[in-house]
Amino acid sequence: MAGQLRIATFNVENLFSRAKLLNFQNNADGSPLLSKVEQLRRELAKDKYDPEKIMQLYRTLKSYIEIVETRGHLLNREKKKVVASGVDAWNGLIRFKRDAFSDTAVKNTARVIREVNADILCLVEVESRPTLKQFCSDRLPGTAGFERYPYHMVIDGNDDRGIDVGVVSRLPIGRMRSHIYDRGEDGREVFSRDCLEIEIIHPKGFSVWLLLNHFKSKGYGVAETSDAKRERQARQVLKILGNYKLGRDRVVLLGDLNDTPDSKPLRPLMETENLRDVLTEKVKKRTERWTYHYKENQQIDYMLVSEPIRKALVAAGVERRGIYGVEKFSEGSINPFASVKHYTDSASDHGAIWADFEL
Repeated sequence: MAGQLRIATFNVENLFSRAKLLNFQNNADGSPLLSKVEQLRRELAKDKYDPEKIMQLYRTLKSYIEIVETRGHLLNREKKKVVASGVDAWNGLIRFKRDAFSDTAVKNTARVIREVNADILCLVEVESRPTLKQFCSDRLPGTAGFERYPYHMVIDGNDDRGIDVGVVSRLPIGRMRSHIYDRGEDGREVFSRDCLEIEIIHPKGFSVWLLLNHFKSKGYGVAETSDAKRERQARQVLKILGNYKLGRDRVVLLGDLNDTPDSKPLRPLMETENLRDVLTEKVKKRTERWTYHYKENQQIDYMLVSEPIRKALVAAGVERRGIYGVEKFSEGSINPFASVKHYTDSASDHGAIWADFEL
């Protein structure tokens, strides 16, 4: 490797299939349904069931979920009624039904990744490691018999909808640390998915540590609750960063943090000494740093780097041509790929952040 290293992060919104409840053009359309899923979970955890309330929720959600029964029965589907008296009467889980993506959408996702051409790529919302491996093999072939990305890793996180964080890399992966079990003072899990720490071994012998993240979404649930959740996640990441010396160690915090740079939830990270946003460093106009559009252009995806990485930063930008409607969002300055003709063709509704470093 000739000195320059490109690192990127991209929320791919899954590679081949996505929970139907998440597959709306507008995330706000799925929010009431997700709230009902949480309501159904609470009902199913009770010692004594209210059959009418459970059936009402199930009828509303049955196009999007299925109830998997592993012991006993919750439902008599022929008679369309609840037969379990309470949580002790059966075992099972809620499984999200999935929509398969069109081949065009999968190809456009792969095209964004090829255009960015990163050496190390964080991927947000990936179904599983086998899925990622298949995607790399089928859609991202290398040259001369070599794989484009011989190293790939995903660890299942806390979200049961199959939206995990992972990485593909041309450089070897070393140590890994998952934080799915990190808990706050209230005893609840902090991370909606994970803060996955992955060590990348540089050819010159030093390590680059990645902290892969996908914070709680703004699109689902009560705003005050989701804001508080993101702030807890930001503060927990700050604790993890405390294991490093950001003035000396090579650390990259990246992923979808689901909030804007000036937001209160992200303030703990944005004000951290020796941790800088690559887009702030290299894209001088704030209006040109956006990675996502909902009502307006916003930056909600990030690559925050420690001081030794910042000093090596050469250039940074955002690849947005896989976004449906990007020509409208950019007032005609960006044209989407010709194959992005409908929102179902889009690679993602996020842009991919990339940055080049001389290491």
